[in-house]
Amino acid sequence: MTLPNLSGISAVVDVQTRSISAENPTGEPGQGGRRTEGTGAHAARDLGVGWKVSPSIEIAAGETVTLADIAGPGCITHIWLTTHSDNWRRLVLRGHWDGDEAPAIEAPVGDFFCSGWGRFAQVNSLPVAVNPNGGFNCYWEMPFRSQALLTLENTADTSVVVYFQVDYWLGAVAEGSAYLHTQWRRSNPLASKAVHVLLDGVEGPGHYVGTYLAWGVNSSGWWGEGEVKFYVDDDEEFPTICGTGTEDYFGGAWNFDLGADRGGYTEFSTPYLGLPQVLRPDGQYQSQQRFGMYRFHLPDPVRFRTRLRVDVQALGWRSGGRYLPLQDDIASTAFFYSTATSTARPAAPTADVMEIL
Repeated sequence: MTLPNLSGISAVVDVQTRSISAENPTGEPGQGGRRTEGTGAHAARDLGVGWKVSPSIEIAAGETVTLADIAGPGCITHIWLTTHSDNWRRLVLRGHWDGDEAPAIEAPVGDFFCSGWGRFAQVNSLPVAVNPNGGFNCYWEMPFRSQALLTLENTADTSVVVYFQVDYWLGAVAEGSAYLHTQWRRSNPLASKAVHVLLDGVEGPGHYVGTYLAWGVNSSGWWGEGEVKFYVDDDEEFPTICGTGTEDYFGGAWNFDLGADRGGYTEFSTPYLGLPQVLRPDGQYQSQQRFGMYRFHLPDPVRFRTRLRVDVQALGWRSGGRYLPLQDDIASTAFFYSTATSTARPAAPTADVMEIL
């Protein structure tokens, strides 16, 4: 995977740049801005064709629409998308590679863009940027050899409006390029003395490149003593990679807490890791603390040859300096690359499973 930096930006490369949006749904040369019907047709009625006639799409209740259907070889380099925040856990984004009927990417659109709680928070990472007010951007490399198919499923009982743009290039894909995958899971609540699984059932070779967690706390006190563990290749009962605590894995320390006099939990967002969202109780309907955090393994991918399993414990403190197993609301999105176009995956997200309560 090419790391995002300015190295080589001056090189002329034999590829063709294309872009798909509601204004050019096929991405073909010279086909942008030709729409005569669309969500902006009424606003453009005095101006005519070429004046923002189709800036967005409407997805009916229960409908799945195609965002992009691209014949390869090529590589998706950027996705921009925005919709009302009510829809962030109602829309399911899927990505299929090279004609595979099973999706490699399958996640709520909000969680895919590190925004699992339906509330805006600025994200300033390299692969994912979320900007005011709900501008979702991702820069994950998504190579494909014969086809890339991106879809959105609306699991809500009402129609939704979505604005989007998919940028890509067409040309030869480097040998050894792998396909982007996600696995989304939610434990709500986590069973007693259980661990939350981030990734399972994946066979190699491949490499793990990122974790996003939307964590809702159901108990008082600190919640992040649990370790993140990677069971690599032949690991069974015990992992090869074992961290020292949840906040440590996400690059923080000492509970992300600067102290009550300095605001307590403190948000941060950096190129590779962050805690961009802290939702504090309001004393009325919003009764629980909720957190959004990410770690992207771009300079340090976890590479595996045969298989990989990843999980996280949920631990707080109880009397006598003892750990307290927690039963929190944990939703995770695991990002990884695989040489396979699809792998084993959990059950598809449904409206009830995704719902923010």
